[in-house]
Amino acid sequence: MNSDVLIIGGGLMGSSIALQLAMRGCRCTIVEKDSPGRHSSGVSAGGLRLLNRDPAEIPLSVEASRMWRDIESLLGSDCDARFPGQIRVAEDKADMEKLEQREALVRSLGYEHEEIIGKKELYQLVPALRPGCVGALINRTDGYARPYHALTAFRRKAESLGVKYCSSTEVYNLRKEGEGWEIRTSQGTFNSDILVNCAGAWANNISTLLGEPVPLTPKALMLMVTERLPHFVDPVMGAASRKLSFKQMQNGSLIIGGALVAKLDFEKGKTDIDWSQLAESADTVVSFFPQLKDVRIVRAWAGIESFMPDNIPVLSESQTQSNAYHAFGFSAHGFQLSPVIGKLMSELILDGRSELPIQPFHISRFN
Repeated sequence: MNSDVLIIGGGLMGSSIALQLAMRGCRCTIVEKDSPGRHSSGVSAGGLRLLNRDPAEIPLSVEASRMWRDIESLLGSDCDARFPGQIRVAEDKADMEKLEQREALVRSLGYEHEEIIGKKELYQLVPALRPGCVGALINRTDGYARPYHALTAFRRKAESLGVKYCSSTEVYNLRKEGEGWEIRTSQGTFNSDILVNCAGAWANNISTLLGEPVPLTPKALMLMVTERLPHFVDPVMGAASRKLSFKQMQNGSLIIGGALVAKLDFEKGKTDIDWSQLAESADTVVSFFPQLKDVRIVRAWAGIESFMPDNIPVLSESQTQSNAYHAFGFSAHGFQLSPVIGKLMSELILDGRSELPIQPFHISRFN
């Protein structure tokens, strides 16, 4: 199969890049070793978070936030997105000082999306919160979407523009053929002018084939969901000093995270839930919302994510090969960035530069 661009990895990033390229007339093929979004995109918490971003990511995240609020115009679907804000709670004076320092940093960079609120407004926004907290850091426009809805919407829009998806197609080898590429896979050989590495936790396999290995660490992050509850909280909840991350979804259930890591057999692509960690996470939620102590956990799962040492992604052209590009290593916070990554990578590929600054994400920082 011949194409203008072949993308390895069919999650949100690969689909977003293919969509943007197809909108500019490129013939794109996506090859995916399993099914699109199987390991990360489709099993995430769906957070749309601008709050507490790495400074290098803020320009991208600001634009992504704008795109998410108008996502239906891009995809023909709202991805069930909601924007009730996100809060990091301060439990004491030390927490509050930490959050104030963060707000000052963001403002020093010229942004005003992170805002300190006092105790009175915190309890107006979250009346169910236990007494004794002193304030919070808030982004009033943050929120969440449903990962399956988003993944499906990106894929369907891309397919409507001619993007071809090849599932159960594992890449074995890459070979330069003139200025283009020959890609040998479990489903035969593909030829393409341009190659894009969006292989997530498996991206180092591809970058190594390109002669530029990176220190990527696969990790399996756990999530759990509760039974449905009467509505009691609007914002996405976090904490200044403890691993707390949860939201009440449209159907009333709670999605609880907090960067908790499952046991991972990476060679087999299998995860084993660490129930002791999840118990600690549940205890943390209950410490903030004691009324939840008898709520039942319905299900727990883990997706396989790609983590970089500095917890920011790789977004760049290859430094060893022409007509090869990378977009991976989102370290468990790529969901919100997905629409802007497609836009920026399509600009880099077709125009040789991107509208927003991506130099901090260049693969050369590891070589």
